[in-house]
Amino acid sequence: MDTDTPYDLAAALLPLVGGPANVTSVAHCMTRLRLGLTDRSLVDEDGLRALPGVLGIVDDDTYQIVLGPGVVARVTPEFEKLAGAGSEPATQGRGLKEEQRARNATPAKLLLRRIANIFVPLIPALIGCGVLAGLNGLLINMSWLPGLTPALAAVASAFLALISVFVGYNTAKEFGGTPVLGGAVAAVVVYPGVAKVTAFGVALSPGQGGVLGALAAALLGTYVEKWCRTWVPATLDVLVTPTLTVLVSGLATLYGLMYAAGEISTAIGTAANWLLTATGPFAGLILGGLFLPLVMLGLHQALIPIHTTLIQQQGYTVLLPILAMAGAGQVGAAVAVYFRLRHNTSLRTTIKSALPAGLLGIGEPLVYGVSLPLGRPFLTACAGGAAGGAFVGFFATFGDKVGATAIGPSGWALFPLLAGNRGLGTTAAIYGGGLLTGYAVGFVATYWVGLSGVRPGRTG
Repeated sequence: MDTDTPYDLAAALLPLVGGPANVTSVAHCMTRLRLGLTDRSLVDEDGLRALPGVLGIVDDDTYQIVLGPGVVARVTPEFEKLAGAGSEPATQGRGLKEEQRARNATPAKLLLRRIANIFVPLIPALIGCGVLAGLNGLLINMSWLPGLTPALAAVASAFLALISVFVGYNTAKEFGGTPVLGGAVAAVVVYPGVAKVTAFGVALSPGQGGVLGALAAALLGTYVEKWCRTWVPATLDVLVTPTLTVLVSGLATLYGLMYAAGEISTAIGTAANWLLTATGPFAGLILGGLFLPLVMLGLHQALIPIHTTLIQQQGYTVLLPILAMAGAGQVGAAVAVYFRLRHNTSLRTTIKSALPAGLLGIGEPLVYGVSLPLGRPFLTACAGGAAGGAFVGFFATFGDKVGATAIGPSGWALFPLLAGNRGLGTTAAIYGGGLLTGYAVGFVATYWVGLSGVRPGRTG
């Protein structure tokens, strides 16, 4: 089947998920097309997995088709047009849908999903600005193009300076408020004039509380707006509701939320730095080893606000390079499977096609196509991630910080986004050493332990 263009791939996907009548919602993250489906029994999963361009399937609270970065952003709008998402779902399977939704809609899952919906749309801008910030730092260090570097600094830093506004906008949108009012309330956090305001006996600082303060401000604004709409007459709504929303939420932000969020943000930064400085190898071992299971459960989404807070505070997040080691362990495990199961042609073909993506930090094809179905290699992949994390954490105890200026990419794709306190060469060497350690331990553990009891098998 021809899937050369985004339209072709979207058209090929739609009948395999049950057709337009079976699709109730369409969204996407960095790598996955996320679908709400009325009846999942109508999905032809074997057909999806065999479709060129599909890297994997995740059956979670939403039905997720892994297409990879870039591809998913182009396919989603085409799929949405074809599916006509948002129409009334078909009666067939509605009871199953409601039962499935109730089972999956735990408070924790709903919260994590909403956090992801707020922050994931910001990741492309973080990546673009992060790469430019790294390039600008390199030009400054090498004294190249001095006339251009101030302009690059402005372009790279502008989004981060105003990210709170975008967080507020997305928060209000996610929780059912008017997005622009959420952005307006969150803008209070970054407005320079807050320096003239005193709260709890201390003068506020522009940006105090960062994205956490913006999130809290917009969330409060959404509840104020909804409350206003319960009693404000319709003839006065357009005037009174926005005014009260901005006034009440804005004052609460200035005289409470900014201060509280600032304390929490400071505590997050202090805790992250202490964790790596005082317990570097152990912290790296735990973080690198557990990240793949966190991704499997969807719990990694809770880390997005923490990454963003650290980037706002320090210019980079010290957690992401360690967590990226999980992907290195996964690559090492997949290579070991490739060499050990020489006669399993189907599995080896999967590995060959998925390995380039894995090296660039896109691990779903290897996870869902190789290590997880085999069982034990998933655990040995986690061991490789733990070893790589411990390697990076070891250097943190000596004050060598390895960070990333944006979230999203990992593997070799993270190199352009690396930053630290010892210069780019040292930072890249430590990160590269961690990747090599993760590859090596993931390979050895899988080759000698992870495949015991697995039959070589000849397929394909």
